[in-house]
Amino acid sequence: MNRHFTVAVFIVYHGKVLLLRHRKLNMWLPPGGHIDPNELPDSAAVREVKEETGLDVVLIGDKGLNVDYPHQLVIPRGIQVEDIEENHQHIDLVYFATVKGNNSFVSNDESDAMGWYGLYELPEDVNDEIRMWCEKAIKYL
Repeated sequence: MNRHFTVAVFIVYHGKVLLLRHRKLNMWLPPGGHIDPNELPDSAAVREVKEETGLDVVLIGDKGLNVDYPHQLVIPRGIQVEDIEENHQHIDLVYFATVKGNNSFVSNDESDAMGWYGLYELPEDVNDEIRMWCEKAIKYL
């Protein structure tokens, strides 16, 4: 089995969550992607958001301990395993975040569309899993 660690980041701004229409997969997803070799998951989450949207974000969540050392990472809101294709899975660390600075964003090569959506404004074709994460993120933040 080929497994890759990935991140997904549900960003909430003024009660709305940012979703991207992924061109290759033809589905609505939060920003995210693979964790690079030797990269911390927190750094990967912030980097992927910046690359895919142009946004600077702050990850929201608890840390194991309130200490300076050892360095504490944000505890993901969830960890899930997704079957991508036969013998290929993603171990997906799911984070919640807020916008740091302004709320402008740019398009990228992987997305056909991006937008901020309230809980009752989500596109009709958002799958149940993404819809549940959106609801959880909006209610939490």
